[in-house]
Amino acid sequence: MHRKRRLGFLVLMMVVMLTLAACGGTGEKKKVAIGPPASETNTASKLILDAYGIEEGHFEEFQEGFGDAAEGVQDGNIDVSVGILGLPAGSIESLQASVGDVKMLELSDEAIQYIEENSGYKRYTIPKDTYDFLDSDIETVTAYAILMGNTNTIDEELGYELAKTMIEKASENTHAQAVHMTLENALKGAEGMPIHPGAKKYYEEQGITVDNPVAELKADKGDRKQELILGTGSQGGTYYPLGGEMANIWNKYLDGINITNTETGASIENLSSIRDDNMDLGMTVHVPALAAIKGEGDFEGAEAGNAAFIGHIYPEVIQIVTREKTGINSLEDLKQ
Repeated sequence: MHRKRRLGFLVLMMVVMLTLAACGGTGEKKKVAIGPPASETNTASKLILDAYGIEEGHFEEFQEGFGDAAEGVQDGNIDVSVGILGLPAGSIESLQASVGDVKMLELSDEAIQYIEENSGYKRYTIPKDTYDFLDSDIETVTAYAILMGNTNTIDEELGYELAKTMIEKASENTHAQAVHMTLENALKGAEGMPIHPGAKKYYEEQGITVDNPVAELKADKGDRKQELILGTGSQGGTYYPLGGEMANIWNKYLDGINITNTETGASIENLSSIRDDNMDLGMTVHVPALAAIKGEGDFEGAEAGNAAFIGHIYPEVIQIVTREKTGINSLEDLKQ
């Protein structure tokens, strides 16, 4: 009798496992890299997941920078990675070169509408010729990468030279995203933010109309720091290598100044460090920068009143990657 029950139980278990396999798996949670703590990638990832009604219990969360996340995707330890990167992203191209089966997930119209209504991100189409593994255009959202300066340490003349050198020496920057640092793009991402008076002076000299409020400076050339810190992002992302080249060019042309780029958790950490006077310059997505100025979101009750816009860097695009072997075709699949 007991043997029959046991046999019946084993048969039942086999049926259950075969059924789960036929449905695409055993119910194991997918591993999703949402970006490091205190980064805009982390904040944006949560907004995207909210747009799909995906809750924490639906997946296993990894708070990794995009470089580590890409390695995890390559090794099979991470199923999906969310990144805010330039186009094309070298880390994604490297991942494809290594594994050969990268898949990019797009956002639904409903998700894009939700994101636009609840943030400063806007719809963006990634052309299919951006990466050789794309079969069609990818619908996603974008923001702008910008440079913010600390008004307690960046005086007017220095702000002027930083903006001028960014634009006029961009051709010496070999990073692919440097092509976006032009006068035509100079104020993209600046809407609603105070501009550094030195940057304003330079742009107006070039014939650009600047309507932004002008930031008040405490910084004075007479006690200017010689060693400045530029906050970038993780080494696997776009900020760190691009910021390194920007720093080298500034150091080449700005007398008596040495700017060191440092690896950070990117946007939110950089803005917080500027606010706390632990950083002089910071690369950031314009969405959290505006929140920092207004004291909203991650900066509620702790606004960065000493942060000012210096210039646009490049368009930031949400790029969500997985591999064909995961069987994931949409973020909706994370619910299963």
